[in-house]
Amino acid sequence: MKWFNQPGTWNGDAALLNFTVDPDTDYWQVTHYGFKRDNGPFYYQEIAGDFQASVKITGQYQELFHQAGLMIRIDEKNWIKTGIEYVDGVQNISAVVTREVSDWSVVPRHDSPESVWLKLLRKGDYVEIKYSFDEKRYDMLRLAYFPPGVKVQIGMVAAAPGKESFPVTFEDFKVETLK
Repeated sequence: MKWFNQPGTWNGDAALLNFTVDPDTDYWQVTHYGFKRDNGPFYYQEIAGDFQASVKITGQYQELFHQAGLMIRIDEKNWIKTGIEYVDGVQNISAVVTREVSDWSVVPRHDSPESVWLKLLRKGDYVEIKYSFDEKRYDMLRLAYFPPGVKVQIGMVAAAPGKESFPVTFEDFKVETLK
């Protein structure tokens, strides 16, 4: 595992990772806001081919756009991030797909679950994102194109685009190769 934009305070590994998300961090490319950001903490491994990644996330989201989840990435213009994103006092299951420009889809959760479990499946030319609040029943959030046949980075990501930091915990991050 390696860091891209290592946070100032962190400890752990793929089994249990804790860190404080530094403010003024985000991932976004152009759409709607007109800016480009590529500076959130991302703890990842590299892998080629088909795989499934999974993780449990618990964050103390407080400020607009606080976020934590999984990211699959080729470079600053080709990536998908998914997880919880905090908007107007509500946790949203969120996915941003970026191919030169970013798009954003959300499912609001007015019950503010303590944790979310994510599964990200990469197979051929697509990525499928599923989420759960009990690690038993998973619902699909998104199916999106992703360039096939390229080595990628897959791992845990977070961001705090505003002025406040926040703590996040990732548990049981796993990547399983598919045949």
